[in-house]
Amino acid sequence: MITKSVFGNAVFSDKISEALGSVQFPDGPTNLYQPIKYILSLAGKRVRPQLVILGADLFGHSNIEEVVPASVAIEYFHNFTLIHDDIMDKAPLRRGQETVHQKWNEDVAILSGDALLIKAYEQLAKCPAIFVPSLLTTFNKVALEVCEGQQMDMDFETLESVSEEEYVNMIRLKTSVLLGGALEMGAIIAGATSEQRNKVYDFGENLGIAFQLQDDILDAFGDPATFGKQIGGDIIVNKKTILHILLKEELNVADSEVFASILKMTSAESSEKIVQMKGLYEKYDVLSKANALKEYYTQCAYTSLSQIDVVDKRKEELFSLADHLMYRAR
Repeated sequence: MITKSVFGNAVFSDKISEALGSVQFPDGPTNLYQPIKYILSLAGKRVRPQLVILGADLFGHSNIEEVVPASVAIEYFHNFTLIHDDIMDKAPLRRGQETVHQKWNEDVAILSGDALLIKAYEQLAKCPAIFVPSLLTTFNKVALEVCEGQQMDMDFETLESVSEEEYVNMIRLKTSVLLGGALEMGAIIAGATSEQRNKVYDFGENLGIAFQLQDDILDAFGDPATFGKQIGGDIIVNKKTILHILLKEELNVADSEVFASILKMTSAESSEKIVQMKGLYEKYDVLSKANALKEYYTQCAYTSLSQIDVVDKRKEELFSLADHLMYRAR
């Protein structure tokens, strides 16, 4: 069963859920297709597929049915990346449920992810033929950049330090380009000009960067009752988030030693580790610095959207989306 998203435009969300629910996968091999059905049933916010439709709607394209296959393709690709990312991260849970490799095994998860990527291309082939070459150009560019971002993220795990610039570029590739690409694909189907497509892409990319920065902030400073995940999870695993990076750039000699000792704390000391690291965050006002950076990219997104030459009413959905993502509690 494909669960409905409770996020964003209800009409668009229903169309996406209906499209995902109507796709027929072969009965077998069961271990190839059942994991695909499973991951798709764990509905998240479905931001990305809605962005495809919003990108078309922005430029006055009213035929949603023409846009839905590209929207489904983006959702398939996103879930393909989640299946493979969870293997690389050795993650036991996804959206509160067992990850595919945990429920089946790694071999099954790899192959099911591969099949889902192929299914994404199958959906793109259903788009209006005149737009397919441009859609493939954008999709392929974004898909490769997502892989580049994931590799950079893994490389960061073994680096002594990562700069703010390097980190922002990594999240741009791993997270943000897919948001920009989704919007651009919708704009392509709507027949938008190159300038319009670039502007809506820039909106999505900058929004995606701000979105990930907000995620980093919530991991340390979110409300446990609403965040949906353990507070301080990134601290426990020494993840190089924007908070970690900004802090390390500011530490004096004495606190650098404290910081190093915190990183060495064991899993049995996780609660104390979170307390001590957040103490350093507060001492160096890292939260304010991270929020300022998030606001910068949010404003960049707003500026790009404001500059698109369509009537303001058509932009309302995207401005509302940006506000929701940037000021969410989870």
